[in-house]
Amino acid sequence: MGNGRFNVAVSFDERRGYVGTHPGLRSPVTALSLGGLRRRIEIALLPEVDVDIRLELDRGAPWRAARARPPARPRRPHA
Repeated sequence: MGNGRFNVAVSFDERRGYVGTHPGLRSPVTALSLGGLRRRIEIALLPEVDVDIRLELDRGAPWRAARARPPARPRRPHA
């Protein structure tokens, strides 16, 4: 964190969504999307100024997130 970067390890839990952990956070931060996770981390670090948050996903996170989503509905043909 000394160089302005804040690397957060991110994994995906089917029950909680994306989970971000870092020793500088009081507790793990959870959100349903990566954008939401970044915003929640920014709020948790509010006293810190000018921090570049980097989300580092574990290898299986995107795959597990895609599997947890319900399948997309088929599109109706245009008239």
